[in-house]
Amino acid sequence: MLLVWRGSVLSDIAPQLLLTTALAIVVTLLHGQLFLWKIPLNFVPFSLIGLTLAIFLSFRNSTSYARYWEARSLWGVLLNETRSLTRQALTLADDPVPAPLLVHRLIAFVHALRHQLRGTDPAADFARLLPIEDCRRLAGLRYPPAMLLLMAGEWLREMRQRGLLAPPLAQAMEVPMGRLSEALGGCERIAGTPIPFTYAVIIHRTVYLYCLLLPFGLVDAIGPMTPLIVAFVAYTFFALEALSSEIEEPFGLAPNDLALDALSTGIEASLLEMLGAGPLPEPAAPVDYILS
Repeated sequence: MLLVWRGSVLSDIAPQLLLTTALAIVVTLLHGQLFLWKIPLNFVPFSLIGLTLAIFLSFRNSTSYARYWEARSLWGVLLNETRSLTRQALTLADDPVPAPLLVHRLIAFVHALRHQLRGTDPAADFARLLPIEDCRRLAGLRYPPAMLLLMAGEWLREMRQRGLLAPPLAQAMEVPMGRLSEALGGCERIAGTPIPFTYAVIIHRTVYLYCLLLPFGLVDAIGPMTPLIVAFVAYTFFALEALSSEIEEPFGLAPNDLALDALSTGIEASLLEMLGAGPLPEPAAPVDYILS
């Protein structure tokens, strides 16, 4: 774990970490003097500021992780409810033959949500999963996941009108459909509501000022060990800030964001296996313990 690079945010903070360490080396060589003026600092103010900084970083990390975990929980809802709908389509309907259309629309819904959250094009996934008529309805839409839920509801209506699904059973299938809609709205809320910018500004400024001034407060007490301690403290603060910034937007492509590709593929494989169709997509292989 000491040598792992990907996912460690070290590449993101390396420039500022090297700059802070270089400054600490210069301050140590000059014995805390700046333009022949001795900076009169000791560790006392850094202890007080460090306490405040720890509170700010704790709040930022807690808030970011809460967003990350809520997003992960919502994708867990997608897995559970699409499985429920697939099972109900195969067991409650008098004729399970039309079930693959609903299942493929549910799989397309999962991929469409991933593409919407990441701002990518879902056309290729639609083309391999859906009939041409469905692809035409989805072409150019801003919110294709919502349309796919509508199309899944139309499947329920058609089954009910054809007498293949009793009205009470159709109503029962509307329950997981409603939960999918709630999960969709929850993901859109997280993606569209970032943490207020002022929190990032306050923490960013405080962390940098703290780390840049720290060598002046330590050089008289620990001497040649100042650069090493400053580098360690700076790494801790810079890494915590970078990690908070990374996971507060959990649907991105950074190594520590949610593995939406792996989650989507897992849901697709699960539903196709229930349907008895194949071939199943291969599970994503982690790189340095990180999934994409």
